[in-house]
Amino acid sequence: MVLAHIGGLPDSITSRNLTNNCIKCFEIYNYIFSVKFTVRTAGSYKISVMIGSSHIAGSPFVRNFVPGSIDSTKSRLVRPANTVVCCASAATLLYIEPRDEFGNGCTFKRDIDAIRDFQVKVYDLNDVRDEKLSDAIILSYDKVNLRISVTMLFPEPICVKACITFKGQLIPNGSFDVLVLSSSDTTLVHKNISKRNICYEAKLLNIFSQQKSKCSPRKVVCYIGPKQIVVKEKILKLIPKRIATFRLCPSTKFIFLPTSNLSQYGPVFVIDDGSQPKIEIASKDRNIIAATFTHFLLKNIGGSETFKDKQDFFYHEVRKYHSNFYHEKLSLKVNREKILESSMKATKGFSVSDWCGNFEVTFQGEQGIDWGGLRREWFELICCALFDPRSGLFCSFHDKQQALVHPNSNRPTSLKLKHFEFAGKIVGKCLYESALGGSYRQMIRARFTRSFLAQLIGLRTGYRYFEHDDPDLYLSKVKYILETNLDENDNLELYFTEDVYDASGQLVKTIELIPNGSKIRVTNETKNQYLDALAQQRLCNAVRDEVDSFLKGLNGIIPDNLLSIFDENELELLLCGTGEYNISDFRMHHIANGNSPEFRKVLGWFWTAVSNFNQTEMARLLQFTTGCSVLPPGGFQELSPRFQITAAPTFGNLPTAHTCFNQLCLPDYEKYEYFEKSLLIAISEGTEGFGMV
Repeated sequence: MVLAHIGGLPDSITSRNLTNNCIKCFEIYNYIFSVKFTVRTAGSYKISVMIGSSHIAGSPFVRNFVPGSIDSTKSRLVRPANTVVCCASAATLLYIEPRDEFGNGCTFKRDIDAIRDFQVKVYDLNDVRDEKLSDAIILSYDKVNLRISVTMLFPEPICVKACITFKGQLIPNGSFDVLVLSSSDTTLVHKNISKRNICYEAKLLNIFSQQKSKCSPRKVVCYIGPKQIVVKEKILKLIPKRIATFRLCPSTKFIFLPTSNLSQYGPVFVIDDGSQPKIEIASKDRNIIAATFTHFLLKNIGGSETFKDKQDFFYHEVRKYHSNFYHEKLSLKVNREKILESSMKATKGFSVSDWCGNFEVTFQGEQGIDWGGLRREWFELICCALFDPRSGLFCSFHDKQQALVHPNSNRPTSLKLKHFEFAGKIVGKCLYESALGGSYRQMIRARFTRSFLAQLIGLRTGYRYFEHDDPDLYLSKVKYILETNLDENDNLELYFTEDVYDASGQLVKTIELIPNGSKIRVTNETKNQYLDALAQQRLCNAVRDEVDSFLKGLNGIIPDNLLSIFDENELELLLCGTGEYNISDFRMHHIANGNSPEFRKVLGWFWTAVSNFNQTEMARLLQFTTGCSVLPPGGFQELSPRFQITAAPTFGNLPTAHTCFNQLCLPDYEKYEYFEKSLLIAISEGTEGFGMV
């Protein structure tokens, strides 16, 4: 048998990963063998071609691969917030990270090569490009940090929009507002940060509900604090009446509007948090209000809106919040066959302090000492019992394998609201354990709907969530309504109602989406309002009690203001980690214990087998070795302890694992086929249960 297997220093190279095609031909006994591979991560690679256990002449071959050309979709602008606050005549720095199509940081021999195809465009609030202001933003290449510096230096106070493009295409995060303050306003904003509450007078121009609601401009006061911004109107100049309250979190946005006939009251802006009607305000102190808000926001999220920085800040604040509780061992005895019922019974009456304890899990009827592996398996099993659609507590909108799960309002009668509260506590417990870091880190084995995640952080749901959560409904109904002219289609009579059917298809009831909705026909002008109301009913109102119970359990351990610093996509990454398994990341962040010729042979076979694993097989390998099928957000690099591959002192047996130490033990084998078969049997049939021989 001739085995051509490919190993590398930082990356795996397989016939499945096609990037930079490289072919090396070898002539052996009048045969030519082509070894074709590609590289996703730049670096130095070692290519081994062997006959049995012997290298062919010249093997291993060492090849170096450099990053590819810049890809606008992978490059990104690193900036602290959606609105960048500057001081007139003072330089402000942002950075662009140029990357190729696989995320490698691009390098350049000449500075001009790095910035040649990047372009900065500056627009006023009327979306008119200003060439003169564009010259106030200068690009330069930072060779030390392999990034492009964006230096902004505006001579006078102004509010503009900026866009950074590469070859005419906007880069991610490349569009943002620039608020340039005078030196006196900058000083005032910094003084505001040290205060608890600041207030400024303004004029309330409009309140937006489903449709724009016109109102006469009236005097209001904007109160800005570290946690929220409140707009109040004083009745009879004495009694304050709250108009709106917006949480001070990244989902709350300031939208700066161009000059209008209402600008006699000052510059106009809109405040929108995505969960309640937005409001339109005019104030001569607009810049101070927006800049103070931005500074408070950055302070609340640790100074940066990047996910990694927010994650670090979140973990720090969770540890600080529970600093009075000790992570002491707390025995938890559960029944594997009745994992949900026995776990709820075992934790009944637990205080917050108890939930912050270090659970030492014992499965009834099984031998095993919990050094971390049993605890991780318990988390895996309890999450499966709670969030698997087959359990009934959560459901999916379709039967596809990768369907997202949503709270089930039509759950079996045996499942109560207390089960949702318990599910919230389990998620809170996992977040707390992850905040402790190291081997305590726990991920949730579930993929939640975007609308459910949005509700956890206080965002309003809209019809666009159907595209991710219920793609069948989106394609069959929502997309059709959006593309159809309802005013010209007499055959389609839509009213502001929602019909509810039972499992047999019988109409149970009709719900009015708005007051008197059964009498209000949907028109072309109001179809967006109808679809948003439909999403609110299906995705939100129908499961209001379930979501509230889940939040009751979750917020008992994790404060809601900390979760609100993430958007729904970031929250999923925080909760569930990554479902994508990068082999190059795996190869870079593992430990191999053993140096014998037999172990090196088996280790090479291991990488050959793993390089051909699909996502399910990789998940099973990870679960077999670590007790959890999901990686932390940072991938294998954040796995603690590191994934270890060790030689087992046996021959021909099945591989074994020690989940407490994330250790995989590989015996020796006579042939690759025997090794691969044994590995697949082990990870497929040995992922559950602990015992002592």
